[in-house]
Amino acid sequence: MTTAVISFSLFALLVTVTPGPDTLLVLRNCMRGGRFSGIATALGAAAGSLAWALAAAVGLAAVLQRWDVAFAAIRLAGAVYLIFLGVQSLWAYRRGAGSRPGIPGELTGPIPTTGRAFRQGLLSCLLNPKVGIFFVAVVPQFLPDGHSTLSTTLALGFIDAAIAALWLTLVAVFAARMLTWLRRPRVNTALERTAAGVLVALGVGTAAETL
Repeated sequence: MTTAVISFSLFALLVTVTPGPDTLLVLRNCMRGGRFSGIATALGAAAGSLAWALAAAVGLAAVLQRWDVAFAAIRLAGAVYLIFLGVQSLWAYRRGAGSRPGIPGELTGPIPTTGRAFRQGLLSCLLNPKVGIFFVAVVPQFLPDGHSTLSTTLALGFIDAAIAALWLTLVAVFAARMLTWLRRPRVNTALERTAAGVLVALGVGTAAETL
């Protein structure tokens, strides 16, 4: 069991540190609302991962994987949500740029509360069925013989969520230390446009794969 846990932890860490929508949301919310908004986003994403682990443990993720319509519907909803976040960022930036030109250090987008940031991280993960497929396809490779599939899958799910929470929190803390630089007008403009563009691109790419 110990060997399986260590092996899974290393694999989960490798997957977690690979940049994706969750990392992008943490950076964006941290830049807008500060360290606590970034941490709330990280915890929301970790909670979503844990929910997928629970779904995989009881077989729901496996059902979704086989039920093409439901799987496609969740993927499409996730794509629409990413596009919505990206377009919202671009729209807020354009409105802010028009009403507050040239004010150094002032953010143009809406400042997310910790509750809103948590929900964004949670929804970003819940609407990504690839997380569920990860548990269905990968976790069985680390299940030791003689142990309950349900309890072991949940245990590995908690480990994965903890790793995600820790890593994304570190990303938020690191970004918070760089807020002065990140909020410089030129840097802020570049990051806002890049973040919004990547979110839209991820959403469009997901939608294209689904349709």
